[in-house]
Amino acid sequence: MPLPESFMQDLKSRCDITDIVSSYVNLKRRGKNMVGLCPFHNEKSPSFNVYPENNSFYCFGCGAGGDVITFIRKIENLDYIEAVKMLADRVGLQMPEQGVDDSMSRLRQRVLEINRESARFFHSALLSPEGKPGLDYFARRRLPMKMIRHFGLGWAPESRFALVNHLRSKGYSEREMIAANVAVETRSGRAMDRFHARVMFPIIDLRGNVVAFGGRILTNEKPKYINTSDTPVYHKSSGLFAMNFAKNALENDRIILAEGYMDVISLHKAGIENAIASLGTALTAEQARIIARYAKEVVICYDSDEAGQKAAQRAIPILRGAGLLVRVMAVPGNKDPDEFINACGDEGAARFRRLIEQSGNDVEYRLAKLKSGYDLSNENGRIQYLMAAVELLAGLENAIERDVYVSRLSQELNVDKNAILQQMSVSVRKKARAAQRQQQRDMTEQLSARRDTVNPEKRRYVRVANAEERLIACLFHNNDLAQSLNRRVPPEKFVTAFNRRLYQSLLGKIINEETVTSPQITDFSAECTPDEMGRLAKIVQENAGITAKDAEEYVQIILSEGALTDTDKVRGANPADLQAQLDALRKQKK
Repeated sequence: MPLPESFMQDLKSRCDITDIVSSYVNLKRRGKNMVGLCPFHNEKSPSFNVYPENNSFYCFGCGAGGDVITFIRKIENLDYIEAVKMLADRVGLQMPEQGVDDSMSRLRQRVLEINRESARFFHSALLSPEGKPGLDYFARRRLPMKMIRHFGLGWAPESRFALVNHLRSKGYSEREMIAANVAVETRSGRAMDRFHARVMFPIIDLRGNVVAFGGRILTNEKPKYINTSDTPVYHKSSGLFAMNFAKNALENDRIILAEGYMDVISLHKAGIENAIASLGTALTAEQARIIARYAKEVVICYDSDEAGQKAAQRAIPILRGAGLLVRVMAVPGNKDPDEFINACGDEGAARFRRLIEQSGNDVEYRLAKLKSGYDLSNENGRIQYLMAAVELLAGLENAIERDVYVSRLSQELNVDKNAILQQMSVSVRKKARAAQRQQQRDMTEQLSARRDTVNPEKRRYVRVANAEERLIACLFHNNDLAQSLNRRVPPEKFVTAFNRRLYQSLLGKIINEETVTSPQITDFSAECTPDEMGRLAKIVQENAGITAKDAEEYVQIILSEGALTDTDKVRGANPADLQAQLDALRKQKK
């Protein structure tokens, strides 16, 4: 059942979309609207628009859009009811207790409860006699009990049914345990512990919920680490270990990005509490955007081995793409942060901080890596290095930054600066053309009806579907047309199911006065998915200039061409009527 209209109207009136979005996105005014870099995809020029006039948003780059509820759903990975609850808490409203279909919300809540109970179970097991292997391991890693408790570290017992039996005694079903991914289903259909004989690292989200776990084996068995798969409350692509602590302990608006759980914990133990890790997976654009909400600079502190250095190289453009300043630090002696801090004893924290301050930026790091791959003692090696360096620098957006490094290259290799700049301009133009082509391809793919998952029927009926969308937009801006349109173009005349559903819902809201004011985009958030809300926002915003006079054209297209899309009707139609429709259609296209 839907939430009470009075509650939703009160919530909408209190939730100013500009205030809420600006806590996640740096917005700047452009006319009567606000613009910023989209938090849902990487972009260099802002295409994310917030429309305070109707409390909606739309990104012309990736197509994300909708109302304030949709924004919270997407950015916080929540379902509809949870997003409403979060907004209600923010503005001080009490959620209605009756008449809410929140089955997905209840499952998510049960999964969070299971995760919390599992974390308690693992922690208790660590402190029990059977947890001695885990405690011994943490002792070898010089972790005091204070840090073990701070991070809620634990031990998964040897038994494959210890946690399952414990959770069952607490009233949780096997289906819920499997949904939380703390259990897996055996061939016989039973639930069995996913983690066993491993030290456990709870992963906590930005709101303080335990959302996942990482488990490390203490033997040479593979895999060394097992991590929670995607669940109703967790997505690996957005998870960041210890971000819940680091966001409140930033130093100079800076995040330290380490490689593993123990590196992060050792840094926190040393008082460097702005350290995080990307959970054993390659850094994603989504993780970078989350980091960019809280910090301006990232210092990459990955292991010095080949795998760690390759991971750093991959992470640099992703972090830069999120608008972050990037530096890369090297830990002496090929040690990881944990080994370095422990080896330095009481001086560990101070020496590590000095390494942070001495770390070079990402350009210097990448140039040094390039340089190490060429023999500069001969002309051929110097030329190859210079060409590779020019290609790297051509990818920098800032012309001043490019000029600084060109000057360094000129002095370093004793090559005329103007010659380097000339080659640089060729590379810059080439990259600009390639970027433009890629942008065009991306836009074509995004706009292509062939890849339309929201309204897949549009691929077959592009002209009619476009007319349907414009008629919906026209009705949005001209509510007084509802009665006449309902008579002339009832919903069943619409060809595509998605547009028909929007049109029918919009007509109902206007004619039956289902909303207190004129219908807004936000009135559809309970019945549409986030992707569908994005399409609705696109329809309304891109057709904002449509007037009541334009409606007639769209009506005619739907009534004439729409009738020709139904094969059964065409087969059964009177030949004279069919010919008349075709003649009318030809006249319209002339």
